Amino acid sequence: MSQPLPPPERPFSTAETIPLEDAEAAFAIVQDSVLGLWEVVNNLTRIRPPRRDRYRVTIFGSARMAPEDPLYVGVRDLASELTSLGCDIVTGGGPGLMQAANEGSVCADPQDRTRSIGIRVDLGFEQAANPFVEDIYRHRTFFSRLHHFVLISDAFVVVPGGIGTSLEALMIWQLLQARKLHPTPFIFVGEMWATLMTWVDRYMVDVSPAMADPADLSIPQCVDSFEAAIALLRAAHGQWQQQPPS
Repeated sequence: MSQPLPPPERPFSTAETIPLEDAEAAFAIVQDSVLGLWEVVNNLTRIRPPRRDRYRVTIFGSARMAPEDPLYVGVRDLASELTSLGCDIVTGGGPGLMQAANEGSVCADPQDRTRSIGIRVDLGFEQAANPFVEDIYRHRTFFSRLHHFVLISDAFVVVPGGIGTSLEALMIWQLLQARKLHPTPFIFVGEMWATLMTWVDRYMVDVSPAMADPADLSIPQCVDSFEAAIALLRAAHGQWQQQPPS
């Protein structure tokens, strides 16, 4: 059993009064308190959420795709197929391919048996969630938002996207590589991610000294079509259904 974390060291006694004029001491108290809050958060994240009633698939992708784009249609159909299996769909809740996934979820669920979920972040723009989000969560920082994705997801699918999608994809990859995330389906869809895998192999693995383990390349499952992604997720969902309740 894991031992409880020791309390953070505190430079000042709680009985000692520090005047605001002593800027250095006051800052030290604020800094110490913030670090103490992080310790609380870190300790709470050791608790693994119980198994949910439904399998949840998070789809990461570009906010810039229009509904008439073939990628939009493909992501919408992917989400619809997963919803038909009984899966909840999780996205960043914004426009583009996030909206496509949430739309596919809602359209394939006329009896409202699953949930279309959006996890937003305060950017100062693009504030409105897309109209197909049924359950919405809002975060002020990318850090807490990314952790929220990890806590509530049973599988991750990464479709084409930009810097934000890359951040999300690389964070999930790193958590799986460092075994800070339980074995979880992690699927790259499309040529852009196949090119990333080639780049990682060339510049991180096939060098001396190597900066990544060859096994790290096997963590993402890289496919070239939505149909292939659906097949992988259908198999993963079936395995999940056979697991005993936690």
